[in-house]
Amino acid sequence: MAQQPAEARRGSVVWALVITSVAGFMAALDNLVVTTALPSIRADLGGALEDLEWTVSAYTLTFAVLLMFGAALGDRFGRRRMFLVGLGVFSAASAAAALAPGMNELIAARAVQGVGAAILMPLTLTLLSATVPPERRGMVFGIWGAVNGLAVAAGPLIGGSLTEHISWQWIFWLNVPIGLLLLPLARLRLAESRGPEPRLDVTGTVLASAGLFGIVYALVRGNADGWSSGPVLGGLVGGGVLLAAFVRHGIRARNPILPMRLFRSRAFAAVNAASLLMFLGMFGSIFLLSQFLQGVAGYSPTEAGLRMLPWTGMPMLVAPVAGFLSDRVGGRPVVAAGLALQAVGLGWFAVIVEPGMSYASQVPALIVSGIGMAMYFAPSANIVMGSVRPEEQGIASGANNALREVGGALGVATLAAVFSAQGGYESATRFVDGLTPALWVGAAAVAAGALAALLVPGRRAAKAPEATPVPSKPLVDAAP
Repeated sequence: MAQQPAEARRGSVVWALVITSVAGFMAALDNLVVTTALPSIRADLGGALEDLEWTVSAYTLTFAVLLMFGAALGDRFGRRRMFLVGLGVFSAASAAAALAPGMNELIAARAVQGVGAAILMPLTLTLLSATVPPERRGMVFGIWGAVNGLAVAAGPLIGGSLTEHISWQWIFWLNVPIGLLLLPLARLRLAESRGPEPRLDVTGTVLASAGLFGIVYALVRGNADGWSSGPVLGGLVGGGVLLAAFVRHGIRARNPILPMRLFRSRAFAAVNAASLLMFLGMFGSIFLLSQFLQGVAGYSPTEAGLRMLPWTGMPMLVAPVAGFLSDRVGGRPVVAAGLALQAVGLGWFAVIVEPGMSYASQVPALIVSGIGMAMYFAPSANIVMGSVRPEEQGIASGANNALREVGGALGVATLAAVFSAQGGYESATRFVDGLTPALWVGAAAVAAGALAALLVPGRRAAKAPEATPVPSKPLVDAAP
């Protein structure tokens, strides 16, 4: 009888790991599943480069700006309950994207997909952390990171295969049966829990959402409308002002969506800066390289997805090992080394890229990038969850995922802006003219992320914060 509770706990851990990993896979898959389908979507529905950017950014932007709100909804109404809501919204929006008759409808459905993903994604780590003992989280987060890495790997390949052999609509239909399967499993196998703060920060959510939208809109439209045009300048300036107000709100409000006091932790601040920069460089590069492999190298969508596997598929092999190493030597050296390798891989590609290059010459750069990306995933999650008090892990997970998605949205917009300023789709040479400086920008961003990761305290200096009460006397009340 004494062994039964341990067996029950092991069973709970396995079910929590399976359900949260598959849900995370589904949400992460839709970040990149569309990349190898972009030429087919463009041929079918029309649209310019800006429209292709929005098919990616509409998802990543709503995903990013609502992630922290999604974590707060879980704290207030129940994490399992809101996880189920997020799954339902995501699955329904996936069906709407598959049925979209035009580019505007597709972009709108992608935005709603991002809303669903924003609710379910931060709750995957929160639900997992509540089930797994602290001493086992490195390995379990390593598996979770490997599955998310598999989504990154499978995104271009699944998107390319479905687009080539059936139609691009099936990259969205794929989510529907997965979501329908997960809904009853999550209801039956996950335990309900709530956070300590029941209030929702509507003011903070609006400030963050409007500010980020203004900046991404300006980056997407800058080359087309002119960087000195009213809408672009308004987006940059207005977005910056709103984000500054968001930071001030996070300092002074009682229950802000992102408490700025979390950034007093050097580990939390450094790993989140590294995450934002990592995704900025990686997402923007994949957005352009997937088009290079089809439009310039002449591969089919499936062939393009397969040829990206040395990069995107490496997390399946390396992420669990990276999680194990982080348990032994600490997360800082693993994350910093991984980001440095990712930067080297992107820089390597920028040096060798040319219209007639062979695939064999691309492989070393892709492998180096893949190993680096894999070394980042699991240790960074462990650092984030270990840098805050247990009752703050939900909002910390939401903040980290939000900043990663913000980095992805900014990366696509920024690198596409560099690309369109220096090159274009007119010829293979013009494409490479734009791709080369864009890759250098991506490499520089990830290299800066490696430097930020070095600021994470070493294993001896780092110590998980203890549960302490939040100060009850605020300077300003948050919006209800």
